[in-house]
Amino acid sequence: MASNSTTRLTRRGLLGAFAATTLVAAPTYSNAFGILRGAGDIRRIKMYNGRTGENMDTIYWVEGNYIKDALDEVNHFMRDWRNNKVRGIDTRTVDIMAAAHNLMDTTEPYQLISGYRSPETNAMLRSRSNGVAKNSRHLKGEAADLRMNARSVNQMYRAASACAAGGVGRYSSSNFVHMDCGPVRSWGR
Repeated sequence: MASNSTTRLTRRGLLGAFAATTLVAAPTYSNAFGILRGAGDIRRIKMYNGRTGENMDTIYWVEGNYIKDALDEVNHFMRDWRNNKVRGIDTRTVDIMAAAHNLMDTTEPYQLISGYRSPETNAMLRSRSNGVAKNSRHLKGEAADLRMNARSVNQMYRAASACAAGGVGRYSSSNFVHMDCGPVRSWGR
């Protein structure tokens, strides 16, 4: 799942994006189980998958510790829906997604367009579009394509870019934003 590689995913960038988490999340979870009461730092991810009809709303990190069962839920949710193949999603990508979501100050979940892609699915998509990378980070469980109704592509792009912690692609004509845990870079219109 998570790797300790030397990509430019900076701790400072993510910590800055999560700085508001305590203030924003504490009131939301005031009635949660004891472990969450007064928790200084929690990370939550909310998504909907229109292709499978599934919803996910999970706290996956509390006080510096990832929660294995929650990450298993994320991995299954972000599976290749075409063939149900599952791969561990890099926690750095999940952190970027959650941090960007916090910055957008909305309760609406992300709509997942694409998470993990199996080699078969990636090859099929490449045969249909020149916009699909041969060595896509989706193949490694390191990327997500997301959209929201309550926020524009530009708003999502700016929030993800503010994290300064990976790749952010803006696909305005297709109405989604790509987020990954690779080197800091951006593209698209």
